[in-house]
Amino acid sequence: MSDWNAAVIDEFRANEGRVSGPFTGAPMVLIHHRGRKSGREFVNPLMYLPHETDGGVIYIFASKGGAPEDPDWYHNLVSAGHTTIERATETYAVSVRELAGAERDERYDEQARRYPGFAEYAQKTTGIRTIPVLELTRTADA
Repeated sequence: MSDWNAAVIDEFRANEGRVSGPFTGAPMVLIHHRGRKSGREFVNPLMYLPHETDGGVIYIFASKGGAPEDPDWYHNLVSAGHTTIERATETYAVSVRELAGAERDERYDEQARRYPGFAEYAQKTTGIRTIPVLELTRTADA
């Protein structure tokens, strides 16, 4: 894990899910996942978009800062179909579903409207890849 990610994770956990700097005021989540090749456990801090009415659903974006390839965590989550997240002070299990078509576009466009950096990421990847959007839904499993 990078020192930068470690610092964000530590700050998240120390401040009930709040992070400063470029993430001040943004909804943040820690995504736990296991490497599909290495078997190692990883944690990544990400911004998310909450569902409009269902508090048990959030959306995350595999932007990788506009890099030409998808992040490893995206492949790990899609492969597993479920994971654990830390959101504010709670840790819980979620199912993972990749969005497609208009459903994907609506969620991504809303995130880009709220946080213009996501519009920049999409512009960087135009003609290379479509940034995936994953829906994470709280499950009964702990």
